Amino acid sequence: MGTTGYGIDARTVERLAEELIEVRRSGVELAVVIGGGNIFRGMKGTASGMDRASADYMGMLATVMNAIALQDAIERQGAIVRVVSALHVREVAEPYIRRRAIRHLEKGRIVIFAAGTGNPYFTTDTAASLRAMEVQADVVFKGTKVDGVYTADPAKDPSARRYDELSFTEAINRQLAVMDSTALSLCRDNNMPIVVFNITQSGDLLRLVRGEAVGTKVWDGGKP
Repeated sequence: MGTTGYGIDARTVERLAEELIEVRRSGVELAVVIGGGNIFRGMKGTASGMDRASADYMGMLATVMNAIALQDAIERQGAIVRVVSALHVREVAEPYIRRRAIRHLEKGRIVIFAAGTGNPYFTTDTAASLRAMEVQADVVFKGTKVDGVYTADPAKDPSARRYDELSFTEAINRQLAVMDSTALSLCRDNNMPIVVFNITQSGDLLRLVRGEAVGTKVWDGGKP
């Protein structure tokens, strides 16, 4: 969405594509779980009286649109990418098959996971956590508009303090805006670290994969 209020901003997509390609060329296997809030949010539809399941399916279709836009930007820059969808839209994306997705990663392709889990009532956060487990990822990077997790909303509270590290239990008990509780619990139970960082800050994603201290790390130890 970039700085616009709705839809897909071409410059933002191009920049993100450049960063993803740079990370992939560094030798890191990279999968992306993409949301659709710039086009349609299921919870917003529900708030206006729409059936929750119908609204969530619309949100999933919005993620497919975003995935295709990002795929196009990546391909135009010369990299190989595959969109894998939990909903069957065979004309524009491959169906999600775990072993095939892993094989794409092994072949050096960027994989974009679209349509969440394919089920209503599950967030993009939960989909990201689930796909991370399934492809045996080392870490989940959550890109947001802020540079980590804070004690309060930094836009509203100038005294808010950013955490460098948090445990899963702290994040859940303090109800911090990391991920929803289902996603956090899934990562905690499977010892999957999460790093929350500012996706709008150019270069931070590459710095993260190089092991530099960026954003807020949520984990209980056990993985590098």
